[in-house]
Amino acid sequence: MLSGHLEWSIIAVIVAKVVIVFVLLLLATMLMIWFERKLVSDMQNRVGPNLAGPFGVLQTLADGIKFFFKEDLIPDRAQRGVFMLAPFLSFVPAFLLFAIVPIGGDFNGNNDGIIHIFGHATFMQVADPPIGILFALAMSSIAVYGVMLAGWSSGSKYPLLGSVRASAQMVSYEAAMGLAVVAVILKAGTLTTHGIVNYQAGPGWGNWVPNWSVIVTGLVPFVIFVIAGTAELNRPPFDLVEAEQELVGGFNTEYSSIRFALFYLAEFMNTITMSAIFVTLFLGGPAGPAFFGPGWMWGCLWFFLKLMVFLFGFVWLRASLPRFRYDQLMDLGWKVLIPLALGWTLLLAAIQIGQDESWNPVAVIVVSVAVLGAGYTLLRAAIAGSRARRLEQVEV
Repeated sequence: MLSGHLEWSIIAVIVAKVVIVFVLLLLATMLMIWFERKLVSDMQNRVGPNLAGPFGVLQTLADGIKFFFKEDLIPDRAQRGVFMLAPFLSFVPAFLLFAIVPIGGDFNGNNDGIIHIFGHATFMQVADPPIGILFALAMSSIAVYGVMLAGWSSGSKYPLLGSVRASAQMVSYEAAMGLAVVAVILKAGTLTTHGIVNYQAGPGWGNWVPNWSVIVTGLVPFVIFVIAGTAELNRPPFDLVEAEQELVGGFNTEYSSIRFALFYLAEFMNTITMSAIFVTLFLGGPAGPAFFGPGWMWGCLWFFLKLMVFLFGFVWLRASLPRFRYDQLMDLGWKVLIPLALGWTLLLAAIQIGQDESWNPVAVIVVSVAVLGAGYTLLRAAIAGSRARRLEQVEV
């Protein structure tokens, strides 16, 4: 940025990208709330929002204005500083997470997703740090701290129980999510989100199958990452943090006015950003064919279409599946996802090393599967033994 004098054009590009992403994400969040309410109402044979604006699209804006004029209540027993800070710890990480997501660009040929603004070459993302995907994992973890601190600082037992659930849920699913990311990094050979998209934009098997990570890694890391990501978002069927039948309103029971609105916005904003991460890591991000006109516009279109698939999936899950019991939530994280993610990552690593060292691929796969099968057998035996001991204690 500084080369003897201040490059104001570079600063203008950075500021423009930040403002555009900020505005787009706010608008997308407002539309996502309307989209979910409208789609769930259709699935349940209801009308849904239909009065505020065309098709009720301005209902979220009306609700936001209403929250601004509601009374802001702070419980007497609350830790005031932490209580007021917690909503921002959930809201701000969503913006920071979206900053590393490529939302467009032409990745065909040797273009590498580069566009030119004010005479400067740049990417269609706010930033592309060398630790890109690790930054994404860090932001998703920090967002959970907002939920945890909100419950702890409220001075009430039900929000506290919700925050304890949030921390346990984060620990249970963060490991599986990280291991799924390792599988992508093994294949892409980079941590940057732009580099991961650029790798997936290359030719796939037979030059007609996409080189997407969901195919290259064998589907399993994708499924694990989607399940773990849904649990990290506290979305149904993993929304035990705010189970109203058990915890009144959950971690945000004592919140009102604009502070409650921030938690509400953060939930839907995190849904959009996590869906964007799904698309970036496993479905090639904005990479796709450009038929005519500017290639970067086709990149934006492909990214939007892929994003809508996941957003629709999240709404479909909310309307279809009942909430898990807490023991089912923990069992899925610790006894299924983490062992499966670890075993699959080791298998991919063994295959990659075998390719680098020119080993017999069949022998590598057979030995790896045999080792993983033995590990699975030992794990099942340990789980069965633990269950038997618990039943003996109950009977006694």
